[in-house]
Amino acid sequence: MADAYDLIVIGTGPGGYVCAIRAAQLGMKVAVVEKRSAHGGTCLNVGCIPSKALLHASELFEEAGHGFEGMGIKAAPTLDLKAMQAYKQEGVDGNTAGVAFLLKKNKIDAHHGTGKILAPGKVEVTPDKGKAVTLETKNIVIATGSDVAKLPGIEIDEKKIVSSTGALELSAVPNKLLVVGAGVIGLELGSVWRRLGAEVLVVEFLDRITPGMDAEVAKNFQRTLKKQGMTFKLGHKVTGIDTKGKGCKVAIEPARGGDAQTIDCDVVLVAIGRVPYTGGLGLEDIGVRQDKQGRVETDGSFKTNVDGIYAIGDVIAGPMLAHKAGDEGSAVAEILAGQAGHVNYGVIPGVVYTTPEVAEVGQTEEALKEAGIEYNVGKFPFTANGRAKVNRTTDGFVKILADAKTDRVLGVHILGPDAGNMIAEAAVLMEFSGSAEDLARTCHAHPTLSEAIREAALAVAKRALHM
Repeated sequence: MADAYDLIVIGTGPGGYVCAIRAAQLGMKVAVVEKRSAHGGTCLNVGCIPSKALLHASELFEEAGHGFEGMGIKAAPTLDLKAMQAYKQEGVDGNTAGVAFLLKKNKIDAHHGTGKILAPGKVEVTPDKGKAVTLETKNIVIATGSDVAKLPGIEIDEKKIVSSTGALELSAVPNKLLVVGAGVIGLELGSVWRRLGAEVLVVEFLDRITPGMDAEVAKNFQRTLKKQGMTFKLGHKVTGIDTKGKGCKVAIEPARGGDAQTIDCDVVLVAIGRVPYTGGLGLEDIGVRQDKQGRVETDGSFKTNVDGIYAIGDVIAGPMLAHKAGDEGSAVAEILAGQAGHVNYGVIPGVVYTTPEVAEVGQTEEALKEAGIEYNVGKFPFTANGRAKVNRTTDGFVKILADAKTDRVLGVHILGPDAGNMIAEAAVLMEFSGSAEDLARTCHAHPTLSEAIREAALAVAKRALHM
């Protein structure tokens, strides 16, 4: 085993490549195994990065068509979807090439092919062409991510019935788009095509959108999306899709029973969530335990029940978020180097990149009530924020939840412009166990959107200045 690696990471998504780089920084001899031709996993190739490119471009398109005139700018934009898709791909290619550069810079060996764990310390790599090779290592980290969750009995062809992957590649704007699932992915991609001209209907099994989000925020978020032109059928399920003919005929019925109906559309986007991707790894053969949801079971150090095998990211419990996976990647590398790697799962931000954005970190009001924790609430609307007023981005508000006894901030929720960037301020505060008073006494630049966060902190003590 003289030529063995200290660590082999299977998968080079945000968890895997970060894990590999951190391990290399700590002096380990590292290799990665990636089945795609490009590094970066779902996130960089067919997820976070391309979707944000289309979100950004479609936002500018709508702003030029509907918002510029009110600011004294005359414009009449026309859509060149082929060029917009090329712009998106340019961003993807730049990001994936960046990861390849970082791996090379850190002297990490990259093996392209399907990885299978033959035994602890042995990973077989089967390339698309050529013979399989077996690599030896002291430790293995599984970072294979997740795959699209399927609707029973409905086949995704990525043409008429698409997953998030196909929804990023549409060659024409559908007249009518039906989105199955009112979660983050469905709402983001639905909003893209709505801005580009599609009529968008979202069908959700539950009686609310964005399950897990603070209920008050979710209710206002839905109201905002409806105002923009998206329509919703909550408490309904899709029972079948007929793709014969030009478009799709979608059969839906109330989740609690009732009369079925058929809805005509051009494209159906199935966005009901994601599931851990562990196919072909050989976990059953070597005895690595998985739970009922197919997630790899790990302990507090990301170790599986088999010595020398670890797992991070979407294949283990917790939110399926790129930044959560990256934090776990760094942590497990540090643990393998004898350091105290750690992830604070109480302070992991979540963002919905619609317009306006929704961002949150920490506890929801419902979770605090369920736990019996007494809390105070401070809220501040963007209608009362000077910068939001002049920018004409006044939809939404900031909501801060603080412990009633200690004033420690337990959760922050933002529906509004640039919420995804602003939530970082709350995350830093919470990492240091900060209070609403700490935030209220921190000087914020004027005029900025972030002043709304300070005002919400002031509102916790019922002393907001601009309300």
